Order: sequence, then structure tokens, then C-alpha cells
Amino acid sequence: MQFDLIIERGELIDGSGSPRTRADVGVRDGRIAAVGDLAGQPSQQRMDAGGLVVAPGFIDVHTHDDRLLLEGGDALRCKLLQGVTTVVTGNCGISLAPLQVDEPPPPLDVFGAGGHRFASFASYLDALERSRPAVNAVSLIGHSTLRVNHVADLNRPASRREIAAMREALSEALQAGAWGFSTGLYYPTASAATTEEVIDVGAPLSAGAAPIAMHLRDEGDGIVEAMQEGLHIGRALKVPVVFSHHKIVGRANHGRSAETLKLLEHAAREQSVCMDCYPYDASSTMLMPSRIRHSTEVLVTWSRPEPAAAGRSLFELARERQETPEQTAIALAPAGAVYFAMDEADVQNILSHPLTMIGSDGLGHDTHPHPRLWGTFPRVLGRYVREVKLLPLEAAVHKMTGLSALRFGLAGRGQVAEGFRADLVLFNPDEVQDRASYREPHLAPAGIEAVFVNGVLACRQGVVTNQRAGQVLRRGRPAA
Repeated sequence: MQFDLIIERGELIDGSGSPRTRADVGVRDGRIAAVGDLAGQPSQQRMDAGGLVVAPGFIDVHTHDDRLLLEGGDALRCKLLQGVTTVVTGNCGISLAPLQVDEPPPPLDVFGAGGHRFASFASYLDALERSRPAVNAVSLIGHSTLRVNHVADLNRPASRREIAAMREALSEALQAGAWGFSTGLYYPTASAATTEEVIDVGAPLSAGAAPIAMHLRDEGDGIVEAMQEGLHIGRALKVPVVFSHHKIVGRANHGRSAETLKLLEHAAREQSVCMDCYPYDASSTMLMPSRIRHSTEVLVTWSRPEPAAAGRSLFELARERQETPEQTAIALAPAGAVYFAMDEADVQNILSHPLTMIGSDGLGHDTHPHPRLWGTFPRVLGRYVREVKLLPLEAAVHKMTGLSALRFGLAGRGQVAEGFRADLVLFNPDEVQDRASYREPHLAPAGIEAVFVNGVLACRQGVVTNQRAGQVLRRGRPAA
């Protein structure tokens, strides 16, 4: 057999959670054609991976990359330089489509101005295919996006007619290839929605058991009740549930991960449920006065009326103005922020749990973003595997690849195995590390040596090739 590429002498961590082995990987026509001793086999190209780990390309299961995907390889450097080859978009109830509006209400403004120009989800997916994305795209449709499109007053539950319109839009999106549904009942665009509204709107998910990813109604004092609501929705619809960026916020709630993880373990015996998380003790979203009292620090990530506030401490700004942080937040809105309100012990408990996948939740259009946008995956490998020794390397890679593919039903991805897509990352296990910080959030990570998307070299030693070899994955349809 003539290979297009043989990656030689690497330590193979195949994404299944199995122990590493020494093996060559042969690639042909965008797929893994052979794994084993390929010495002497003919190939158009060979790459020496001596001293490096060869693993499946990382799957970022929680992103807001809906618009970045349309903008080309350079826009997705923050993903490729981390080893990410597949992203799941449309999370937290927020998707770019189907919506046509110049100034969407927060948090739908997470994509920046002018992005909501798609009347249907099908037209968004078609535009995405024409753009030839740099990574593979798995697209969810957001409940809040549907509410903004169809509910006249977002401060009340949807009427029967409005629910029917949202349900029809969800059905059309699923037929076009949307991978599933997401909710963000925490946010003002959806906080008035009842549990019954979500179930009624989500009814089209049931036929194909499409997943629902849920930003819970509460991640603080009421987190248990919010989790129970999410589990009830999943049972009613008979679909897999993903709890988005699972965390515990507020000093009074530190340590409660033991309680929430026990609840998840019990639920998982009876229904399909898992979670994702990012490896930081600070979160980031729209700037909301109600979040401030739970936080020891708040950093402004962007502000439309006061752009110069980006990167500044909200508390420092408030002291300079001789006003309360809540007053300053109102003056800066619409705006985004990083909130320091989590406990490191909870982060580690959640990160190490067998039901946890890795997702960055990065916000690519923030002026001064949370460092998770550039650092999530190398941070897991560097800090939590090599330094803290929270996880074995094989387990960490599994959380980024095989587990994610399994939970989202991404057939033929997430493992280095014969017949699978050649989404691959080569990294140095002794050097891989995040470099992005809260002060310098755009710094690229170290130790990621090469990234292949569908067998095409997408990144080498920090340089993006702009080959744009990603695929738009549509549920119910084979990839090209």
C-alpha cells in the first residue's frame, strides 16, 4: 500500500484511554490506513515523531466559534495551535442562526456585530461549507436564538403559538444537519422560559436522540435544583444530556462539587448524562451586576460604551469613579467579564471525573478574552497532567478525544485507529503548556508540534498553513 503520509517513531496515545504504545501511523485519503510497524512501507511523505506523543486531534466540545469558522484559518489559530481539530458550536442557547438582526440582545452579542444574517440554519451550514473551515464543525442550535426570533416578550414564558414556531424551527434545523440543541436558562433571554417550554420546543430531538447541551439555570446556591431540572428535561425528551462547563460559583458554595458529582453519578445509571469543563477557577460571560457579589475579582473583557475598560479590574474602575461595582457594571454594559468565583479543589474534582469532557468555552470576539480561548487543552496536559499529576496522560487525552466523540456520536473520529479520520496532533509531553494568562490572554501555547485535519497538515510549530481542510459535520449525513 502506498501511503500519503507515515508518522514514524511516535508514542501513540490512541484516545481510547488505553496505555500508550510505540507505533507508526499511516495516512491515506484523509483517513488512518494503518497503525503499527510501517518501516520500509512506501509513502509520499514521512514525519519523524521521535520524542513526541501522537494522539487524535482534540475535540473542543464547548465553543462559541460559530462565526470564527466562517473567517478562515487565521481566525482559528487559537484552536489549531492547541491541537484542536473539531469544535462543537452553538452552546449556551446561543447560535448564530437562525436569526437576522443587527443588534441582538446580550448574550447573543457574543459573536460581535453583524453576524446574525442567516434566516435559516440550513443557510448557515451551507455558508460554512462554502467557507471551507479550518477545523471540523459540529453545530448546535440555541434555544435563546429561537426565543429572540419568535418570542415577542423575552421576559415571559413563550405562548403556545411561539412554542410551535420554535419547535418547527428546531425541526427544520435538525433536518438540515444541526447536531443538537442547547439551552441557557441562566441568561435574561431565556430565564423566563419554563421547564415545560424547553421540553415542548425540544420535542423534535427525540426521534433521533439528538443531544441537548445545557447551561443550567443556576450554578450557585440553586445548582442542585437546576441540575434536577436539566435531568428531568433529558428524561422527558429521552435524549443525551450534556451539562455545560460544570462548575460551582460563589464562596458559600465552595466544596459542593462532591454533592453535584454524586448526583450526576446516580443519574447516569438511568439516563445518558455527562458534562464538560475548562481547567480554570474563573469563568467568563456577559457583565452582569448580579454576578459581582459572588466574585473575589472581576475583569472586564470588552465594553461597547467604554472600549478602554477592556482588561481592567471592575473593582479598580469602581474605586476610581467612587461608585459601587454594580453601578460601574451598568455604565459599561453591554460588556463582558471574567469572574473569579470558583474553588480550585472543585475544579480539580470536576476535571478528573470520568464523566467529564474538555471544552474551552472561549469567546473569540472579546477584546481581552479569558485565557481559556488560547490555553485550555495545553493547560490540561501541562499543568494538570505533568505538574499537578491529577490525571494520567492517557486519561486526559481520552477526555479530549475518544470520550467526546462517543458522547456526541462523532463516528470515525476521536481515536487513532484504522479507518478513522486522520485528525491528529503531535505534542511534546515534557514541554506542552499553556502560556495565555489573564494579563496576556492571546499568548499561544508551547509544545504542540503538528496538527493534521482530515490528513492535511493544518499547523506546524506554531504556523498555520491555511489549508482549510475541515468538514461541516451534519447529523444524519455522512461526511464528505
